[in-house]
Amino acid sequence: MEKPVDPRIRAIAEKVIAEAKNKRAIAVLRVLLDKGTITTDDLNDMGYNHPPRAVGDVRDAGIPIETGNITSERTGRRMAIYSFGDPDKIQEGRIGGRSAFPKKFKAALIKRYGSIDCITGASLDERVLQIDHRIPYRIAGDAGLTDHNVEEYMLLDASSQRAKSWSCEHCPNMHARDAQACRSCYWAFPEDYRHIALQDVRRVDITWQGRDVAVYDTIKALADRSGVTVRDILLELARQKVSSS
Repeated sequence: MEKPVDPRIRAIAEKVIAEAKNKRAIAVLRVLLDKGTITTDDLNDMGYNHPPRAVGDVRDAGIPIETGNITSERTGRRMAIYSFGDPDKIQEGRIGGRSAFPKKFKAALIKRYGSIDCITGASLDERVLQIDHRIPYRIAGDAGLTDHNVEEYMLLDASSQRAKSWSCEHCPNMHARDAQACRSCYWAFPEDYRHIALQDVRRVDITWQGRDVAVYDTIKALADRSGVTVRDILLELARQKVSSS
């Protein structure tokens, strides 16, 4: 059964289709306007192998989207089903979606942070690093972009960006949209944080490079002999250090 579309949602959706340049968002919106819902199977059939990102483009345009779960007739597995959300949550002024980053902005980020992944600290070729909003676009928009404030952005590789995206999308604050809560989150400022997606959790991502590879190999050999993981060894060493200090 088709789900009716609120007139306010239809109006902004049609405006996005007419004015936005994001082909993925436009394709998703056309299906939603026609059927009222779109599923993971639908998005895969349209050639979008990462359905949440395709739906995210619609959210980035200021249109509220709700996520549910149904069983796929094709696979028998649970899958996501998306529909338009509460029209009172429409975010005006985001018809065009995210702004494109000028090349000089990435150069400014590299000058500020170095050619590193800001989550893992890994030194990487700048070509594999992507600019990411410290505070999710859906919460703070392009804050800091017009005045070239590099402190509002970070550099991530594709793996870190996917991990951050998944965590942020499942965070309760994605609905509350409290930018200040994001500012104390690991995914926004891993160098100084108090929570991870509002959970009282601490995390350290380490990439072993150069001469530190030998250090990792030594720890790994010790872990193998002890029948534990590298994580277990590092955590135990940290506990000993704290207890003796």
